[in-house]
Amino acid sequence: MRLRKKQKKFIEAAAQQGGSSLDSLFWRRLRTNKMAMTSLVTIALFAIVAILGYLITPDHTPYCNQQYLELASMKPFSSATFLYVDNGTGDERCRPFRTLAKGRPLGAEAIPIYTFKNLGDSIIAESFTGSVPNDGEQLTFAANKVKEIHQRTFVLGTDTYGRDILSQVMIGSRVSLSVGFIAVAIALLIGIILGSLAAYYGGWVDNVIMWFINVVWSIPTVLLVIAITFALGKGFWQVFIAVGLTMWVDVARVVRGQVLSVKEKEYVEAARALGYRTPRIILRHILPNITGPVIVITASNFASAILLEAGLSFLGIGVQPPMPSWGSMVKENYGQILLDSAYQAFIPGIAIMIIVLAFMLLGNGIRDALDIKN
Repeated sequence: MRLRKKQKKFIEAAAQQGGSSLDSLFWRRLRTNKMAMTSLVTIALFAIVAILGYLITPDHTPYCNQQYLELASMKPFSSATFLYVDNGTGDERCRPFRTLAKGRPLGAEAIPIYTFKNLGDSIIAESFTGSVPNDGEQLTFAANKVKEIHQRTFVLGTDTYGRDILSQVMIGSRVSLSVGFIAVAIALLIGIILGSLAAYYGGWVDNVIMWFINVVWSIPTVLLVIAITFALGKGFWQVFIAVGLTMWVDVARVVRGQVLSVKEKEYVEAARALGYRTPRIILRHILPNITGPVIVITASNFASAILLEAGLSFLGIGVQPPMPSWGSMVKENYGQILLDSAYQAFIPGIAIMIIVLAFMLLGNGIRDALDIKN
């Protein structure tokens, strides 16, 4: 009995030796790759912005959908003065977690103005018209109804509805990163299960699974995503499922190829000889030693998922308004490209480009760090 326990410990150590002996070397190589580390920092910054969300956005209202039609299409770094008047609803008690998830209403009516005069018991303000001062309507408010007056700067300007573009881009990062994370998780779950079972058992199991993989592989990805979206309906969660169900094929093919080579190793044969069950052999002896190629394909799939979500939102079958999405922002403002407000479409497009490029460069860096020829 004691000898059998020693044999099990030896096999466990042998199965983990290939991965653990290269961990320190992998991280040293990755740290020396400046492009990969820059990409990792960029992704981390986007992730922090997405997590904090409404707590750090200039517009903390739900979906950052506070519209000021008078301030439509303002240039970046433009400023406006706002007068906040109590509308009788009262301020909602600040709940950090609720604000983090859904935002917080203003609790007051925000009115853009040019100038104001404080007459003691009343305040007279000139409403903002978007043209020139001294052309707006004179508004009178009771002093005890005015909560505050302050100037606000729109760092990235406003869109055609007068919404803050910076806030929309920041909250839009939640959609893109969430779609990437959940879609990749679905793809990994399906791909690893089917790929490992096909390679480990072989025979008719491999033939059936590979036939199914080839059938899905033969269908264009975009058409398959659109078909699944039409079947599930439009919406936030439907996009996750649709994208995830079309990305598992790459993972399954990579996992199958890696498992075919690893399953012939000595420690796998020894595990079979000791009578270990198949799930334990796959989970504890095979999968930990093929994580490198899986990580590389995961980074690539993350970038593809973000592009697919942006494309679906641009076509109007992805995330639906008023929820901000980089793809829907490009769709709403692409007509401004021919005008002098092209930045409204370029800014979310640049955000898509940066995050996709970061994931691609990170995947290349991981691949180079895992390359044994170097």
